[in-house]
Order: sequence, then C-alpha cells, then structure tokens
Amino acid sequence: MKRRSLPVAAAFTTAAALLLTACGSGETNSGSNDKIAGAERGAGTPTRSAEPSAAGVVANPDGVDVSVPKDMNLVFDWPKPANRNEAAAMDDAANYVRAIYRGVDRRTTKDAAVIAYSTGGGLHYAKTQIDSRIAGGWTATGTRRHYQATTRSAPNGNAVEVAFCVDSSKFYGKEIKTGKVLKTTPSIADFDYFKIVMVKFPTGEGLWQASKVFVETKAAKCQ
Repeated sequence: MKRRSLPVAAAFTTAAALLLTACGSGETNSGSNDKIAGAERGAGTPTRSAEPSAAGVVANPDGVDVSVPKDMNLVFDWPKPANRNEAAAMDDAANYVRAIYRGVDRRTTKDAAVIAYSTGGGLHYAKTQIDSRIAGGWTATGTRRHYQATTRSAPNGNAVEVAFCVDSSKFYGKEIKTGKVLKTTPSIADFDYFKIVMVKFPTGEGLWQASKVFVETKAAKCQ
C-alpha cells in the first residue's frame, strides 16, 4: 500500500480542534493487569454515536494483517456511527488497538500494522506500549472489552476523535519465559477511558491513523 505523510500543520490543526486541554501525563505499571498505559490524560465526553453494528469483527479493507493470537480476545462492543468518516475512523481506531497487541505478541514495534494505523504521537504511544512489554518480558492474554464508544469530527472532516471505555478486568499480563498468567483482583484500576484522535490519510483509500492518545485511568464512569 502506498503511503504519504499527512502534512504536519494540517494534522496538528485538526487534532487541536478536537482535543480538550490535557490534565497531565503519566504511566501505569503494565506488569500484572495488562492495559495500554502511559497515555496523556484528558477530560470531557463527546456526543454518542448511533446505529449499532456487530462487535469484534475484523474488517480489513486496507490489506494490513491485524490478527492477534486467539488468547488475546479484543472485543469491540460499540455502536457504529451513521457518518461514513466517523465509522471508518472508529474501525481503524479498533485496528490501532489490535496493531499494538499484535506488536506485543510479535515482540516488535516495526510490524506493518503498527506503521499503517499510527502516526506522530499515536506511533510514539504504540511503540512505548510495545517496548515496555518487551522489556518486562510480558505478553497479554484474556479478554479486553471496548465499549460506550462516541465520535466527533473536526470541522474540515479530516480528523475524528474516537472515545471509549475499556474493561481489562479479564485481561492479564503473561510472562513470556514461564507462561505464567499474572492475574489480579478486579478493581476500579481495570477501567480506563480513552480518547484517540484519528487523522485521515490523504490517499482517498479510507485509511485513518491514530495521531494522539489520551487516557483517564481508574475511570468510574466506565464501571
């Protein structure tokens, strides 16, 4: 697939139009309860999308392999927007999450899926998550549920914020060498609220890339 870089000024302008002021940044230990951690934190809730669709279906018109092992069950239980761009951005936000865990499984930040579905801050974030698990000797196993998704678009239509809750109460770290699953007691720490800014790749092929990632950890609104 041919790819060109999204113009820097355009990408940052559209992303800035969507994001609310960040409260700060921080990282979470990913040892026992395997979350995508270490993103910048934000606040605010966009408008809920409409029209339900099938959850957990891997639609891949971009021709990029985003498959993960069967014991990594990434469930996307969310409604699909009526707006075509928002629906495409939501699909590729799911592919971005899959790409990260594909990288975790393959022990590399250079997998084609990671490169395809992320750019700028989103690429940096993906690499940070994958590298932290490589360094710790962990992979992941179990079920990670994504739900209560909402979308909102920038005025020019070239960026979409996809926000959603994550339940990692049944998703765990697993030691590579021993195969030991690092289970934890369920708590509010299992719930996170994500906002991912997806920017449109300027090829007319319908590809959207994660350019920024914000997360609210211990999100009570997701329980």
